[in-house]
Amino acid sequence: MNHALTKGIYCLTIKLVKKHTIQVGCLGNFGFPRGFYVYVGSAQNNLKYRIERHLRRDKKMHWHIDYLLHYGQVSCVHTYAAEKNAECMLSQKIGNIKNAVIPVSGFGSSDCSCASHLYFFQDNPDSRISRIKLGCRRQQFLKLPSKKRGLGRCKHAITHPLIPSC
Repeated sequence: MNHALTKGIYCLTIKLVKKHTIQVGCLGNFGFPRGFYVYVGSAQNNLKYRIERHLRRDKKMHWHIDYLLHYGQVSCVHTYAAEKNAECMLSQKIGNIKNAVIPVSGFGSSDCSCASHLYFFQDNPDSRISRIKLGCRRQQFLKLPSKKRGLGRCKHAITHPLIPSC
């Protein structure tokens, strides 16, 4: 990730290896089937810190995504140099990807009118997400290594203390 980038939008691809029923803050209990979840967010003060926080296991439950991250593993991070208003545009584009499903209405979207900022896919959507055009400069595409097998060197890999090298 470009360490000079202080604000922007991002999406996390989260792999859930088995189904879970998860209490998501005050939204309630929801069933999350095994598969891939894509969460869209923004950070207008410190993008690097926000993503690092999402990658940490030990943290206070604050945002809706924290509850899902307790059970899932981030497998990919996409970041964009864009203003907060592009967050909803990115969310809408991800929601328009074939077979995208909104698993929880209102997830991550309490500060906007979007139905959700979380989408479920049975198959990994990263290649389709990497082709999304927002009209802003895309900063990074980071594929994180699998615990079971190495994924090879990523073209845009980031060296980061919380992320094992690809």
